Amino acid sequence: MPSVFITGANRGLGLEFVRQYSADGWRVLAACRAPDKATTLNEIAATSDGKVTLHAVDVADRAGVQALAATIDEPIDILINNAGQMEAWDEGFGAIDYDKWDRILRTNLFGPAWVSHAFAPHVEKSERRLMVMMTSGLGSLADNRDGARNPAGKLYMYRSSKAGLNMLVSKLAADLKDRGIAVIAMGPGHVQTDMGGPTAKLQPAESITAVRKVLGSRTIDHTGRSYFYTGDEYPW
Repeated sequence: MPSVFITGANRGLGLEFVRQYSADGWRVLAACRAPDKATTLNEIAATSDGKVTLHAVDVADRAGVQALAATIDEPIDILINNAGQMEAWDEGFGAIDYDKWDRILRTNLFGPAWVSHAFAPHVEKSERRLMVMMTSGLGSLADNRDGARNPAGKLYMYRSSKAGLNMLVSKLAADLKDRGIAVIAMGPGHVQTDMGGPTAKLQPAESITAVRKVLGSRTIDHTGRSYFYTGDEYPW
């Protein structure tokens, strides 16, 4: 039975990952800060015949990530660093809350680094050996077009965290290749979630179905690359 570890599994894209992988018979390790309060996640786990287990962790807490990794003794075929945080769309130069910026960097950048480091041995022991970082076009330096949802300025906090995540993918791919672990960035598109907003063109089920199709064919030959949910490579 293949296995997947998902952070931020209580809502949005993370919850949809859990729903789809569990429906397909995967072993799912679903992690979030407060699983006891995640009603839908608990309902999925309760009807999974033990295939879905819930794990409490805040990815912004390095010690907590390490502690969780120490309690899990099984291979992880696909590790999905999905947990993310975003503040309001209107912060800009001169109006940045640096405490919020620190929290966003800890969740969106440091967290995936800590999770990847702590769980690399679990991924290495699996058959698939794939790490996935859920990124965003808002972090792309090459695709920084003007637009209603992607303005040329502002969004310093979120943009910088995802740009850093893209660099993390590149460097982890180089360092983990000899261990047979592939590391890729994955852009889910603009999805109707709490973060994406109600005007987004994609529903979670549509996005994650497409993302999973891409992940299903990624191997060590694709390590260090960034992909859009369509399967196209995404510019860094």
